[in-house]
Amino acid sequence: MSYTYKYPRPAVTTDCVVFTQEEEPKVLLIQRGNEPYKGCWAFPGGFMNMEETAEECAVRELKEETGLTVTRIQQIGAYSKVNRDPRGRTISIAYLAIVDAPTAVSGMDDAAKAAWFPLSSLPDLAFDHQDIMADAIALFNRYTL
Repeated sequence: MSYTYKYPRPAVTTDCVVFTQEEEPKVLLIQRGNEPYKGCWAFPGGFMNMEETAEECAVRELKEETGLTVTRIQQIGAYSKVNRDPRGRTISIAYLAIVDAPTAVSGMDDAAKAAWFPLSSLPDLAFDHQDIMADAIALFNRYTL
């Protein structure tokens, strides 16, 4: 049976924020290979497939874009500003992963590059990822203090 609704449906994406557990923590970012924000830095992430959970999407996108595999993630929050994505109405669910130290990563799929950045020296971020970063740091500090 097929259902139709008169209500429009937003797209759902996930973002995966990966921090290192070092004296000076680092975060994993990707340089976007496609518009919007081509060339800008962002968290690994992307659109959720119909057959996966948000958690599965976050882990999949992280691996597809950087080669990094994580098994434990914690939800940071949902981000739903109306104009957060110029492609259309998009809600993102962000997740935090913590690793001991940076490992080798590379930009794959639609990521031009992947790199680790000290939290004290971040580039400008695409979309509303600065808001997500602030919430991720607050959650990370609760784990590490």
